[in-house]
Amino acid sequence: MKKNSNFVGLMPYRRNLSHAWKSRFLNGNSFTRFNLLNKQSIMNKIISKEYLSEKVVRFEVEAPLIAKSRKAGHFVIVRVGKKGERVPYTIASADTKKGTITLVVQRVGKSSEKLCKLEVGEYITDMVGPLGKATHVENFGTVVCAGGGVGTAPMLPIIEAMKNAGNRVVSIVAARSKELIILEEQVREHSDEVIIMTDDGSYGKKGLITAGVEKVIQREKVDLCITIGPAIMMKYVSLLTKKYDVPTVASLNTIMVDGTGMCGACRVTVGGKTRFVCIDGPEFDAHQVDFDEMLMRLNAYN
Repeated sequence: MKKNSNFVGLMPYRRNLSHAWKSRFLNGNSFTRFNLLNKQSIMNKIISKEYLSEKVVRFEVEAPLIAKSRKAGHFVIVRVGKKGERVPYTIASADTKKGTITLVVQRVGKSSEKLCKLEVGEYITDMVGPLGKATHVENFGTVVCAGGGVGTAPMLPIIEAMKNAGNRVVSIVAARSKELIILEEQVREHSDEVIIMTDDGSYGKKGLITAGVEKVIQREKVDLCITIGPAIMMKYVSLLTKKYDVPTVASLNTIMVDGTGMCGACRVTVGGKTRFVCIDGPEFDAHQVDFDEMLMRLNAYN
């Protein structure tokens, strides 16, 4: 039977390994590393699969250790096939009783297409996490959560966490058209108010997400804005909230490779300093992020 990896907290173990074991640990394959840490095999079995739209798929995946440790804002890195690309996905939700996590995947390239072709009962080759820093959650007051496109999925656990912390949560969900709006029912469950924006006006209000954010800011005091979605969308949400002096957090979606800060592929400039999205983020003060540099780096891979 094919064995897969699913481990938590890689970095702390490195200091406790002898030189010989360290060499075997760092240079071995992912399953060898996993066995050294956990001494058991945990399969990344797909428990359920649902199409949220034509190109967006929701997977429930068996990953008990990750489900137990994950918090809002955490992500995993997934690989399909021994020579597959390592791709980060934010954990949309977790069920500790079932030992599963939920991933929402948009089919945009070869790697995501390979993942989306997997069916219930099949296995993801490797899944590492939870990675990144969790969302800072406290009772801020009124929090606007602006999610664009598939960005609604990683926003969902943040909405839930902010609501549980006692905040008034106004969620703004945006997409190009009605059929691309996802997870609306789940967002409504944990929000005090939900505003739907579509570019073509086919559902909710017609306009860009910035129009929805500005409407809320103009009518009431907003203590924090969180934005997740395409980089260009987050840039303009940030520019808008900066004009109104509203503290804003953006969850960045840069290219990643190792997820532990060693390769530098995910580097961004925040407040004039280099930061790594995988270990310093993925969430940063949006008003300090150099979005133009980030967009230039992302476009280099198109």
